[in-house]
Amino acid sequence: MEKAKVYFTKEISPKSLVKMYEILNKPLEGKVAIKISTGEMGGHNYLKPELIKDLVEKLNGTIVECNTAYAGKRNTTEEHEKTIKAHGFYDIANVDIMDRDGSLGIPVRNGKHLKENLVGKDLANYDSMVMLSHFKGHAMGGFGGALKNMSIGVASSAGKTRIHTANKVDSPNELWGNLPEQNAFLESMAEASSSVMDFMHNNIVYINVMNNLSVDCDCDSNPEDPCMEDIGVLASLDPVAVDEACLDLVYNSKDKGRDHLVERIERQNGRYITVYASDSLNIGTRDYELIEID
Repeated sequence: MEKAKVYFTKEISPKSLVKMYEILNKPLEGKVAIKISTGEMGGHNYLKPELIKDLVEKLNGTIVECNTAYAGKRNTTEEHEKTIKAHGFYDIANVDIMDRDGSLGIPVRNGKHLKENLVGKDLANYDSMVMLSHFKGHAMGGFGGALKNMSIGVASSAGKTRIHTANKVDSPNELWGNLPEQNAFLESMAEASSSVMDFMHNNIVYINVMNNLSVDCDCDSNPEDPCMEDIGVLASLDPVAVDEACLDLVYNSKDKGRDHLVERIERQNGRYITVYASDSLNIGTRDYELIEID
């Protein structure tokens, strides 16, 4: 597989998000889904509406999300809608909680754990997608980027449970008693990502925003404050490459806070997800060319 192109700019702004989408030269057609994390109530590191508004409007996109599998303010459609409203996303676009009417089972090719991925039922209504991810740490995955957003993020509440338990159970009520060993969880995330790529016929572009770099995910209602300075925006047609490039930017950083984030990534063996996605599933490559854009 030849090197993937990953574009990088240090500028984090509404204008730069549009520019990074355009430089990929892959116009998204039909009904466009903009997959973000709407952020748990009480959190503050998620991608803000004012940052993503211009890109959403350019594509006439619909912001899409799914309910969570853990107790909080996004685990039911009613509570999730309140959180989305409080965080201002309804002010800039239509928002679709894709599993408000349940799950859609989509096949997983060559899955070690998953044979079927449960995504939000409304995913079937979209022709193309921007995987707009906030890169940060994560308590369970080590880090969150494009692959996590495409797997856990697009999965329904039941699907999230299936991924987290490596296909043991689907009921969120049984989640915490059925967690597998760590690599099985990471492999399940990668497998779920592959199924979404297949279902969308690869009509997806990937943009990772490296700001508010906390060790905690946007799913945390009380996240730790950012430990590193903002780095920039990365864009690619390859989800593995864009996540790998973000990891390299963290690991190679001279920022004094990088050790804290690296410790979180390594504690959870987080980097293994890109290895499995690349070497076992062939859904992308870790071999990339980083192209800096002014």
